[in-house]
Amino acid sequence: MEILAEGRGELLSRVDPEEHREWVLKEKNRSLDDKTTTLSEAVSKYVKDDLYIAFGGFGHVRTSFCAIYEIVRQGRRNLTMAAKPGVHDVEIMAAGGCISKVDRAYAGGHEVRGLSPAFRRAVESGTIGVVEWSNAGFEWRLKAAGMGLPFIPTRTMLGSDTMKESAAKVIECPYTGRRLLAVPACYPDVSFIHVDRCDKFGNAQIDGITIMDYDLARASRRLVLTTEEVVDERVIRAEPWRTIIPYYFVDAIVEIPYGAHPSNMPHRYYFDEEHIGNYLIKAKTTEGTKEYLDKYIHGVKNFDEYLDLVGGVKKLSYLRKLEQLREMLKAPWIEGA
Repeated sequence: MEILAEGRGELLSRVDPEEHREWVLKEKNRSLDDKTTTLSEAVSKYVKDDLYIAFGGFGHVRTSFCAIYEIVRQGRRNLTMAAKPGVHDVEIMAAGGCISKVDRAYAGGHEVRGLSPAFRRAVESGTIGVVEWSNAGFEWRLKAAGMGLPFIPTRTMLGSDTMKESAAKVIECPYTGRRLLAVPACYPDVSFIHVDRCDKFGNAQIDGITIMDYDLARASRRLVLTTEEVVDERVIRAEPWRTIIPYYFVDAIVEIPYGAHPSNMPHRYYFDEEHIGNYLIKAKTTEGTKEYLDKYIHGVKNFDEYLDLVGGVKKLSYLRKLEQLREMLKAPWIEGA
């Protein structure tokens, strides 16, 4: 197959499906075992320095911030992160000094809330290296991995500067002779996905938008689920068609209500705009960023203490009511609907 052009970005993840398959067959526990554990234990066991890490959700929607805060608290370093897209998740990881490289479909902005101060400083100073992808391009990368392919052909990014800053290759189609883009598979070392519910084995359901999580679960070597609730397996079996992630992809389960705070958990609780806004104000300076981290991450022992610190029962009840109001208004244009 002829290579017509290629991006100048560094290929940051593994792409070989045979290597991944051999690892899974040798290392992955695919039994119906009880996989429940604590958040600190899951992070300690599966997140090591220098790994490639990914998070489910969409920046401000159903993101496992409980896991992100714990990773920062445990001081992991030199991680490569999939920002697919990444918004507040990649921002906090950058602020915490955890990441050195980013595969970026979208990162650096908080949509209408403004730019990502800590991440932008790190990129501009050269502390964090970035490889560019489009949103569609990154989805195809995970799709390729989930399908057991080293790459997938597509037309996204062709003719764009994004392609030039990626690690993709322009190829000649063997059937038509036309130009296509080969986007490489992405096999994360470990991923965290926050879900609405799962049983103790890891059969998981997501009530709202699934984003790329169907494919992310299938592409990841290690997968940790943080969940609003662990339910009896009969609840899952009653509606098997709703199981987005089956148990044999899952390595650990952490029951942690409100684990996506301050992001939106569709149908459960709304964004904590006050908390996100306060962070963005503080993060305009390195001193303010450190003050935030010291108070909300390093200054608490766990995520429960963090929730108490941000407002506890009163704040969480307020966010639940906001989400109920959003659903009553049936406003599909609101993020996360």
